Formats: sequence, C-alpha cells, structure tokens
Amino acid sequence: MGAAPQPPVRASPVRQFILKVHSRCNLACAYCYVYAGPDRSWRDRPRVPPAEVIRRTAERIAEHTVAHRLGEVAVVLHGGEPLLAGAGRLAADVRLIRDLVPATVHAGVQTNATLLTRERIRLLREAGLRIGVSLDGGLPAHNAARTDHAGRPSWGAASAGIRLLARTAPEAYAGVLCVVDLRHDPVEVYDSLLGFDPPMIDLLLPHGNWTAPPPGLPAPAGDPAPYGRWLTAVFDRWWDADRRRTRIRLFEECVALLLGVPAAGERLGLQPFTSVVVEADGAIEQVDSLKSAYDGAAATGLDVFRHSFDDALAHPAIAARQSGLAALAATCRACPLVTICGGGHYVHRYKSPDGFRNPSVYCADLAHLIRHISTRLHQAAAAAPTGEAPR
Repeated sequence: MGAAPQPPVRASPVRQFILKVHSRCNLACAYCYVYAGPDRSWRDRPRVPPAEVIRRTAERIAEHTVAHRLGEVAVVLHGGEPLLAGAGRLAADVRLIRDLVPATVHAGVQTNATLLTRERIRLLREAGLRIGVSLDGGLPAHNAARTDHAGRPSWGAASAGIRLLARTAPEAYAGVLCVVDLRHDPVEVYDSLLGFDPPMIDLLLPHGNWTAPPPGLPAPAGDPAPYGRWLTAVFDRWWDADRRRTRIRLFEECVALLLGVPAAGERLGLQPFTSVVVEADGAIEQVDSLKSAYDGAAATGLDVFRHSFDDALAHPAIAARQSGLAALAATCRACPLVTICGGGHYVHRYKSPDGFRNPSVYCADLAHLIRHISTRLHQAAAAAPTGEAPR
C-alpha cells in the first residue's frame, strides 16, 4: 500500500505590495537593473498608472486582507522615481488605499532624494508615508555612478534632499539603502552615511548571478569572499561602537537567525517570500530584482483587473519562492549554514540555462559573513556577566 499523499503546503499571503507609481526615472545610474539591465518591459508601460489601476489594486489588496484575515499590510510606492508622479498624487493614492483596505496600511516611498523639497516632504509626512532614500555612500565619490540622463552628478541634489528630510521630518525618515561597492573602503562608506543620521541602513549586494557575475566575482585567487570581507568590516565597526547610532538590516537579520528568531526578508533565512509588484499598467509581477536575470524573469501574465493576489500565490514561480528548503540546490540543503543563509537572495542563484536552483553567486561571501557574526556573538556571550544576553 502506497504512502498517503502529502497535503499541499498552504501559501503564505502577500504582506507587502510594491506599487509602481512612475515607470521612469530622472537618473540613469550605470548599474540600474531596471533600465540598464536585460529586461525592457518598462518601455511599453505608461509613465503613471491610470486612476483605475490604483483603485483596482486597492480593491485587490482589500480582498486579500479579508480572505486571509490580515490585520496589517505594507504598501511601498516605487518607480522609477516615484516623486516624478508628484507628492500630492502619492499622498492621494495612499489615502485611497487606506480608505478601501480594512487593515492597517503601513505606507512608504523609496526615492533617490533629488526631488525632495520641504513642501513635498510635508505632503508625504502628513499622508503617513515613511520615506526611504537610495544612496551609495556619504561622499560624492561614492555616488559617481548615480548621474542624470545628461551625465551630471546627482550628489548635490540627493545630499541636500536627505539632509532636509533628516532635519525637518525625522519621524518620516525610514533610512538609507546602499549598494555595496568594492572600490570604496567599507568603514569610510559606513561612517560617511552616519552623517545623514539614518535610522536604518540597508546594505545591498549588487544584483548579479552565475551568468552575469557582479563586479569583483569570480573572486581573485587568495580572496574567496571580497564582499564578505567588506561587510564584516562594516559589521565590526557597527558592533563595536560605544552606542548604536543606526540599525543595519542585513546584520540584524543575521543575528536574529543565529539566535533562532525568524527574520523576514529575501536575502537570508527560509521564511516564505511574501511581496508582489503591481506595475503601472496593472500587471502583477515578482519583485524587480529578478529583472537582472533575463528579460521577462519577473513577469507572471497576471494583472489586477483579471486576477486576484491569490492567483499570484498560485503562480509556479511565486510558489517556488515560498517552498523553503525544497526549492534549494542539493549543495545548499546539505550545508550547515542553510537555515541562516537560506540559499541567499533568489536572483543571485540564477544560471542559464539551469534557472534558479543553484547556490548563490555570493555563497562564499555569505558564509564568511555568517561565520564572522556567529563568532562575534559567541565572544559577546562569553564576555557577558552571567545571566545577561549579548548586546
């Protein structure tokens, strides 16, 4: 007699909805995976979503929260550069979503900061939006790749916008997103970012994969983990400080996982991924980072007019990202670090023509970082007085 069939794994509901409120950008960053990468779908989309796309998206979010009894969800306004749509439009979109969704809506916007003004910050703050900023370091040289379409540096406008935000609306300041660049000293980058008083720093590895490796990989002989070393230098500076001046999401997630606490995120751990994107034309897609793999990698063929977010959860590509250990390569499943690493960021596993069932292109770097943080945790625990947890 055969074994009884296993019940299907129940999909985790979508908890973060990323809305493309403008599909163009006022910058032309050299490393941008949306506009300088292999995917060209943005060319065929409207610059700003029609009103019916926003309303139908809000109705779909409401439908999803009711079906899954969600008490809260996150809505992130994204682009391109969202402020090209106008701060008043963004505020109105969020108000409409909150009016229609019977749950607490945590709303945010991710901007390059070049268009931030006192009035725009006021409108966003009064609408209850948290403002996150993308910047690659606190010095002009760190941001050489972030130029406008005429090749002019964005540093002046971006740094002025962030300082204005930190000074006039600290309660709305979500933090800084920074892409790791091996050309720049890690401690210098970190210390320079502290000059903007960010409540959170999110350090991101450049989006690359086995077919299109990120800068500096494959690693040179004798240096198997250049990104891991860069990150551990920042970790030590952050961890050893007399006082914690900011949070660093990647490090906090790693520490939590090492202590046995589930951490939400797509870079580490085995928690199901619960984010979707709604494009300016209403298409439901996977997150933008997948566009760095190949043209059409993020597409699902679904849209908010004909499909629910439960339909998105049933899509094979999204279901694969919720299947945890079963979705990983055999070498990952056999690795002692798998519950912490989780295989790394999904897009960093891509290899043509195999797909995503591979270790991360940053495998050695992640292992270096995790082992280093684990060692520091053990050292802190050993040094702490009896009964005290490591700080």
